[in-house]
Amino acid sequence: MLILERIFQSCCGIGNNSSTDQLENSQQIKKSIKDLSDNEIKQKKFLVRCDLNVPLDGINITDDTRIRSSLPTIEYLITKKAAVIAICSHLGRPKDGPEAKFSLAPCAEHMSKLLGRTVELAPDCIGGKVNQLVAKGYDKSSADGNSCTVILLENTRFYKEETKNDPVFAAKLALPFDVYINDAFGTAHRGHASTEGVTKHLSPCVSGFLLAKELEYLDGAISSGKKPMAAIVGGSKVSSKITVLNSLLEKCDIIIIGGGMVFTFLKAKGMEVGTSLVEDDFIETAKDVMAKADKLGREIILPVDIAIADSFSNDANRKVVAANSIPEGWMGLDNGPDSTEQQRKILNNCKTILMNGPMGVFEFSNYSKGTFALMEILSDCTKKNGATTIIGGGDSVAACEQSGHAGDMSHISTGGGASLELLEGKILPGVAALDNL
Repeated sequence: MLILERIFQSCCGIGNNSSTDQLENSQQIKKSIKDLSDNEIKQKKFLVRCDLNVPLDGINITDDTRIRSSLPTIEYLITKKAAVIAICSHLGRPKDGPEAKFSLAPCAEHMSKLLGRTVELAPDCIGGKVNQLVAKGYDKSSADGNSCTVILLENTRFYKEETKNDPVFAAKLALPFDVYINDAFGTAHRGHASTEGVTKHLSPCVSGFLLAKELEYLDGAISSGKKPMAAIVGGSKVSSKITVLNSLLEKCDIIIIGGGMVFTFLKAKGMEVGTSLVEDDFIETAKDVMAKADKLGREIILPVDIAIADSFSNDANRKVVAANSIPEGWMGLDNGPDSTEQQRKILNNCKTILMNGPMGVFEFSNYSKGTFALMEILSDCTKKNGATTIIGGGDSVAACEQSGHAGDMSHISTGGGASLELLEGKILPGVAALDNL
């Protein structure tokens, strides 16, 4: 699809060390599920990489956004009479083999409810038992010409070979299948066996609906978003966002900076920040970013007032002060109300708005006002002004959901690191490995 070509033409080559061949391949037009003919789907055995890395409270799924986002691809394959759909994913970070707390069993049960059909959990992700399950499903479909068996393979990261992209493991994972679909945008930035290695053994290899949608929205923002364009970059550290900041300065008219990284910028401007989080090693970097913005004629917006506390606690003594008046022994934990109004006035004129990172410690109710008020502003920009609003990054998405405005945004990304790396201009191995159109 053209979206995959444009996104890499606009981004690739910024801040990456990939080989020329990989760069050239990433710029090609890639196939998606919609490019598959009915005959390429009917009676075929599919390996579908989804991102089911959902938050759990014991065995209870606390947020099923990623599971729900994977359903359109699965339902489409069922409708087109695929014989077997085997979903694979990771969950958490198992250390040494299988761990019950990282089993995908809760996901299989929940997917069964959402799909209205049985999703059987395989006892493994590779090996004889998996091969038998797939063969059994294929035989059943061949006999009646209509049924589709849906299987969820057990956690791929129960094997260390997954993250090492071990070729033998990848071959075993691909062995019982005909076609590969990557619908896991959240892991597309990882060159793992289930995202990249299996593509050497299956054909065709295409993107699912979710992956294509994620790239389409981010591409629209990066390469052809309507102006004025603003990016809201939050989070705790400049060091983790410096590459994306430099990349966004090339494309956006306005950069609003929030979260803990604010205080490195304030200190770079010569202000006292008390005991607020500061990366002293990145003060010069912050100065360079501000100098680059001036040179390019871009605006960098920092808070004008700060909600501060005398300790890192929701119950600490708190007050709001001007950004240049943080006293010794106090730390900034959120934007103040004047900063929120400043953001409202600026964003009200923008047509494309990207957000990656919260404005403060929104997990503390007393310091969530800046982030939640910003979500309300973005909601108004979308509904009243027709702006395109895109929320990316795990904390941003969580805050958006908690604010009650998630349904108002143009797009909520399921990928944290992937969306960040894409905005930084890096190649996503899970996309580069897909078939060219």
